[in-house]
Amino acid sequence: MGNLFSSSIGKKLVMSVTGICLILFLLFHAVMNVVAVFSGDAYNAICGFLGANWYAVGATAVLAVGFLIHILMSFVVTLGNLKARGNQRYATVTRPKKVSWASKNMLVLGIIVVGFIGLHLWQFWAKMMLVELMGHHEVVVGGLTISPTDGTALIQYYFSNVWYALAYVVWLVALWFHLNHGFWSALQTVGWNNQTWLPRLQKAGVALSTIIVLMFLAVVVVFYLRSICGC
Repeated sequence: MGNLFSSSIGKKLVMSVTGICLILFLLFHAVMNVVAVFSGDAYNAICGFLGANWYAVGATAVLAVGFLIHILMSFVVTLGNLKARGNQRYATVTRPKKVSWASKNMLVLGIIVVGFIGLHLWQFWAKMMLVELMGHHEVVVGGLTISPTDGTALIQYYFSNVWYALAYVVWLVALWFHLNHGFWSALQTVGWNNQTWLPRLQKAGVALSTIIVLMFLAVVVVFYLRSICGC
């Protein structure tokens, strides 16, 4: 275990594995959120099922630990790469032209992503699961008193604000670049690094990151447009 966190390869492996787990969570979260576009009641039912139940709290704790480890390893690996090999960030055999910009700016993209995750936690997690954990059954948002399981009301409130909506669009653009490069790079680090699999992983990374981002983007755009037309 000590070698895993002390060696360069071990650090990259830890960053890759935690990154893959975070991508899977984002896929789950995107699928869950896009339900709100079709049915606010269904989305609230999901929020109520998760809420502050032991399984949701446990999963959140594990996710938080994995997220912190991923951030820590990304800084450690980046600093090590800058010191030893310039701007090379990941253990890859080749660097395709389509992701060259993303590969050179993964740390910057990651910082943007982390910053907006902080905003997202303040707007949603702090007013939902945290409120329930504190033993409260309602929360005041924008002068309205709502249930902490009324995720639809929170989405409608925040995404009716043009500045919040635009901020999330910026975040999603950064997230797309980060996921696009991070997905295939992480899988390459864990061993899928031959020339047969590399092009497939690159295409899979584009497809997966696009699907995730489009689902999140649909929620932002639809709820913003609904606030404009009043529907």
